[in-house]
Amino acid sequence: MDKDDIRRESGGDDTPVADRRDFLKAATLVGGAAAAFGAMGHKFASAQNIQLAQATPAMSDKPWWPHPKWGKDDQAGASNHITPAKVLDSAKWIKDGKIYRIGRVYEAAMPKFGDRAFTLRIPGAPTGGPFGANKLIYFDEYLSTEIGQTGTQFDGLGHIGVQMGKDGDKNEMRFYNGVTLQEMTVAGGLSVSTGLTRLGIENCKPLFTRAHLFDIEGLKGKMLEAGEEIKLADLRAAMQKQNMKEEDIKEGDGLFFNTGWGKLWMKNNDKFNSGEPGIGLEVAKWIIDKGATVIGADTWATEVVPNPDKTLAFAVHAEVICKNGIYNHENLDFTALIADNKYQFVYVFSPAPIKGGTGSNGGPLAMT
Repeated sequence: MDKDDIRRESGGDDTPVADRRDFLKAATLVGGAAAAFGAMGHKFASAQNIQLAQATPAMSDKPWWPHPKWGKDDQAGASNHITPAKVLDSAKWIKDGKIYRIGRVYEAAMPKFGDRAFTLRIPGAPTGGPFGANKLIYFDEYLSTEIGQTGTQFDGLGHIGVQMGKDGDKNEMRFYNGVTLQEMTVAGGLSVSTGLTRLGIENCKPLFTRAHLFDIEGLKGKMLEAGEEIKLADLRAAMQKQNMKEEDIKEGDGLFFNTGWGKLWMKNNDKFNSGEPGIGLEVAKWIIDKGATVIGADTWATEVVPNPDKTLAFAVHAEVICKNGIYNHENLDFTALIADNKYQFVYVFSPAPIKGGTGSNGGPLAMT
């Protein structure tokens, strides 16, 4: 197999990617191919690709647990930043009393990852009634979906893990704070399929914190393209353009990115699903250094897809969520905030406390 074959298999420029899961398959394929190239003296690998592979973390080289600040038993991650003092400090940013919805409408036709579904049914017409002398009638709904991983979705700490050790060893599939897959799916010696027994989304505390929006689409004057990485220099240029100061970013704040990719939502779902612009490992390190509570974007992963290093699969997810307990809020809509030139606001979100859930749906708010 030559480099062109690998590029086609990995959803490169020659072939549009129809399914987001192809990126996971591609990373496995290219990673294996890279190992084969190494055994052949890197005959087919460019020096640039070799340098990039050496510079990026494999995410399975050394333990990241226990958490140095919150300890080995913590399941709340960066939501621990939201203390009474943090809430009071954040509330000072509310000046004009405006509230913005920054989440999407949930509906069956929205773009979804892989085979995920969103199916709403109303049982009966009406579901019940009439009852009583007042002839009351009512409707219920039945919803079948990956409730924390469709539409505007809030990734919890049980969503992303990393295989340590031998592939397939569930005692070495590690999540936030080193929790193993075995620990998350076994209770009383029995396998559990009705929800995670550790790191469920119910452990996330309600979020009320200062937030900073980086309008990279506005900075560049166009919608970014799939595979286009947002660099730290872009963030600093956006801050200058938006009259923001980096020193205003405090520990526990939220950091959000507008790429313009969200304009494809419900207009060109195939293109929306084909990849996305977003942050890479350079910005991920900066986010971690800032001590953010939550990140998010107008895209379905927040991070650049495909990754510039084709051997990596959703590396920012692994670095931010798994290693550092920072939450990721995807498929947000910043249109109204940007129209009003509101780039700093209070982000408000309380995940649905679904016991054992990997994430949450819901309606995030921005208050100014």
